Amino acid sequence: MDLKFFSKPPLADFVREGLRPDAGLIFRQLFDTSGSSTYTYLLGDPVSKEAVLIDPLKEMVDRDLAVVNDLGLKLKYAINTHCHADHITGSGDLKAKVTGLQSVIAESSGARADVHIKHGDVISFGADSNVINLEVRATPGHTDGCVSYVCDNMVFTGDALLIRGCGRTDFQGGSSEKLYDSVRTQLFELPDETLVYPAHDYKGRMVSTIGEEKELNPRLGLKKTKEEFVEIMSNLNLAYPKKIDESLPANLKCGIDD
Repeated sequence: MDLKFFSKPPLADFVREGLRPDAGLIFRQLFDTSGSSTYTYLLGDPVSKEAVLIDPLKEMVDRDLAVVNDLGLKLKYAINTHCHADHITGSGDLKAKVTGLQSVIAESSGARADVHIKHGDVISFGADSNVINLEVRATPGHTDGCVSYVCDNMVFTGDALLIRGCGRTDFQGGSSEKLYDSVRTQLFELPDETLVYPAHDYKGRMVSTIGEEKELNPRLGLKKTKEEFVEIMSNLNLAYPKKIDESLPANLKCGIDD
């Protein structure tokens, strides 16, 4: 089309964006049916077909790969929000099945991985014309190596912020004070309409928003002081994690062979 305005920004950029038929994001939220109530998230670029999995599970690797293959995607990264205690990551099995796949986890987790990340890093995938970025935000407290990933209007919070709750803080370097500060400074500073996708939900809830959690989270909502939050967390009286003795040693390898 010989349109004069097409070469003049910013209108040209707006028109080009609207005319790109394949731009956008492929997104799937996958639930663990084996018992841990974990969510795994698949994000893909429809242009290059590059994709990532956030918090994959060992038991659900075949399911995840079936979805990846059905959508014609190519996995680039298996990304973890933290070193999990309640299940074994699927990173290792995925690496064995997908040539070139790299495992990713925070350097502060103490776990091995192909790629170590820290606060402020950006994980990128996709075509040059449709780069998808995951901004890394350190959100320690549940464990000392927890991070959250921000992608456009979504944030993947791991166990730092759950829907109407949060992860426990009594093992793996956990700290109620750190978790309170992490959520307030790194998550609650995001726009209220930001969609919250946690690593778990035990009541069938799939998504929340930052605004909802600021108002309605009974532990971390804006009406709670740090002292009140610490008191709540110190009186949960939770049982010892059932799978921690099996999961933690495996996850500290994070898919890296000896």
